[in-house]
Amino acid sequence: MKDGKRPDPNVIHPVRGYDKEIYIKPSITRSNIIAGEFSYIADSDFDSHVTHHYEWNGDNLIIGKFCQIAAGVEFVMNGANHQMNAVSTYPFYTLEGWNMEPPAGADMPLKGDTVVGNDVWIGQNAVILPGVHIGDGAIIGADSVVGSNVEPYTIAAGNPVRVLRKRFDDEMIGLLLDFRWWDKSIEEIDSLIPVLTCSDIEKVRKYIREYLSERSE
Repeated sequence: MKDGKRPDPNVIHPVRGYDKEIYIKPSITRSNIIAGEFSYIADSDFDSHVTHHYEWNGDNLIIGKFCQIAAGVEFVMNGANHQMNAVSTYPFYTLEGWNMEPPAGADMPLKGDTVVGNDVWIGQNAVILPGVHIGDGAIIGADSVVGSNVEPYTIAAGNPVRVLRKRFDDEMIGLLLDFRWWDKSIEEIDSLIPVLTCSDIEKVRKYIREYLSERSE
């Protein structure tokens, strides 16, 4: 390990002397947010980036491992939605003095959990809307508004977000999804860094093919 130090997923500040980048998992204070090890955000706080997240809606924000979330990213949860199947969308029940009970769950446009896969890079000031699923290895451009699902290893950007291209061909994406480097031990991931950061994709393809083949025998 570098300088004799082992990466520690349980520390909040992974960069000594710098408080504007934190690991998400050890900083979480809410039970309805779940994050994998080594995912970070470029800020000193994560909870403030998750808005309209009320326990009574039953939705979770689930973030995988090794995600990179830039400054200004906002996860808008289901509590932001208003009733849309009536004449008015005004939420009388949330405000003092109005004689209205909360709508039935079936009358609200709840979209379930928001799920971010592993090794996902979300660019600065992107907004992730309720119920979106972003696949492993995807890249979300800065200032994007993500209201629809994004497939694994896809680059998407814009408002509304649209797919720009796949990062790799289908075979390579399949190999990476089988390889699941983020689930390996810290020691093995450390040894894989030359592979994970290699720009010669054909060399990486060959390595992963052989790796998976050896372990299937």
